[in-house]
Amino acid sequence: MPVITLTTEWRSDDFYNGIIKGKLCNLCPGVTIIDNATGIPAFNISHASFVIRNTYSHYPPGSVHIICVHTEGNEEKRHLAVRSGEHYFIGTDNGIFYLILNREPDEVVILGNKDETDEIDIFVSAAAMILKGKTLKEIGMPAVRINEKIPLRATIEKDIITGSVIFIDSYGNAISNITREIFDRVFSGKRFRILIQSTRNSINRISKRYDNEPVGELCARFNMLDLLEISINGAKVSELLNLTNGSVIRVELAPEEKILKH
Repeated sequence: MPVITLTTEWRSDDFYNGIIKGKLCNLCPGVTIIDNATGIPAFNISHASFVIRNTYSHYPPGSVHIICVHTEGNEEKRHLAVRSGEHYFIGTDNGIFYLILNREPDEVVILGNKDETDEIDIFVSAAAMILKGKTLKEIGMPAVRINEKIPLRATIEKDIITGSVIFIDSYGNAISNITREIFDRVFSGKRFRILIQSTRNSINRISKRYDNEPVGELCARFNMLDLLEISINGAKVSELLNLTNGSVIRVELAPEEKILKH
């Protein structure tokens, strides 16, 4: 059964939560409303898109995902309803839809009109109509294009991968944009070292579990998203190494491997 998910920049105790859920309950009696994520850093569409990109497909087909992050609209940033496959997304055209899908959606419509300024009412009304079986063409005006923002990707040079931290999770682990596929393509069967910000912080192996390493040791592993993750067993690596989104993660041949190749 389809559900409505909410991804918002509101604190869990913010009154906006009660308003949007109350309105949804009135217009969609009996619908399941799920907090996919609250407390997203204000205006941070990169953070929000990472969360939604890696969660939405786990919900039932036909689900509607309302995105309340950097929602203020204008002539260039309109409120949209988007369909991709069997999922619907409602939010503001600030680049987040492309960051979530990494491609053009299957269908896009513009919601509301110039006299409607309350995005909560616009989003709730659109979600209710979708769940009642309305097509997107019935609830909005077709859009020609959406604003595009391209996710930051790791780069590959000869025997070097340069990536960056793209998400800090609740445990302070630093998740990078280096995928298992890219890593294996460059370093399969080779000795390597992973450098975190500088040569002072390095790792020369991939662990399967955090507790494979002694407490306090740096650890690199591929997480459930198949992204290279840097952690410290028993501590928050982001705090100890002052890692934030954008911090550089570099993988290169181990020094002895470089010597052998020459």
